[in-house]
Amino acid sequence: MKSRWSRQTVRNAMNGYAFISPWLIGLLLFTIYPIIASLYYSFTRYDIVRPPRWVGLENYATLISQDLIFHRVMGNTIYLVAVGVPAGILVAYLLALLLNNEMRFRPVFRTVFFLPTLVPAVAAAEVWRWVLNSQWGLINAWIKSQGWQVIPFLSSQAWAKNTLILIHCWAQGTAMMVFLASLQDVPRALYDAAEVDGANQLQRFWYVTVPMTTPAMLFLVITHLIGMFQYFTMGWLLTAGGPNFSTEFFSIYLYRNAFEYFKMGYASALSWVLFLIIVTFTGITFRTSDRWVYYGGA
Repeated sequence: MKSRWSRQTVRNAMNGYAFISPWLIGLLLFTIYPIIASLYYSFTRYDIVRPPRWVGLENYATLISQDLIFHRVMGNTIYLVAVGVPAGILVAYLLALLLNNEMRFRPVFRTVFFLPTLVPAVAAAEVWRWVLNSQWGLINAWIKSQGWQVIPFLSSQAWAKNTLILIHCWAQGTAMMVFLASLQDVPRALYDAAEVDGANQLQRFWYVTVPMTTPAMLFLVITHLIGMFQYFTMGWLLTAGGPNFSTEFFSIYLYRNAFEYFKMGYASALSWVLFLIIVTFTGITFRTSDRWVYYGGA
């Protein structure tokens, strides 16, 4: 009986593996193998045409001590993360607070604010390129009609990064919905208890609403950190790293080294540095979350 059940167990396991084999093959070929290969290539000089040549830590030493463009790229990326993450989360939170109130046409407003998330990045980039163009863009056309000086949103080093951050804040529909769900999950009894204790509206917001939505904040901080460190599509489509490398972010520089300069070994080293940076910042966020994240059941 025991042997028969063992054979049946093995047969069931084999059937199960057979059913998930397409996924396993895809995982091995398109995820596990590229990760291992990129780690190996990061220690080599590899240009696709010639076989990779082992150079040890040379790629990492070069990007840290010799690559001046990389230093500027890091500065651009840190600025993008430091400003873009709080700005995006703040906009999403304010929109969620607005839509959490009783108002006419609230479902319509929710749909309108969520729609930018559904717009394909290429289409959104083309629309923003038209709106922000210095010569005939919609905004600058109005500015010129008022007799003011046009604003070079995408063609000025002083404006380009902040313009991309503003566009990032425009597409916060998903984060808004996460906050909205969190706000609607706050127990009404807590507001009633705070009101009985004499708390005014601002105090109820600060001591009830904010603490009860901190788990959603933690989730969005983590996802925004990861997303902004890997920021690529809108920056590449609108500025391609310009002007004068002012919007050359980490992922754009990585892409350029891999597919324009064909420095695959160097690009692989960049990818692993980016991975370590993301892991570090994510770990710090999780380690410090005990100080500011409140869980109602804790």
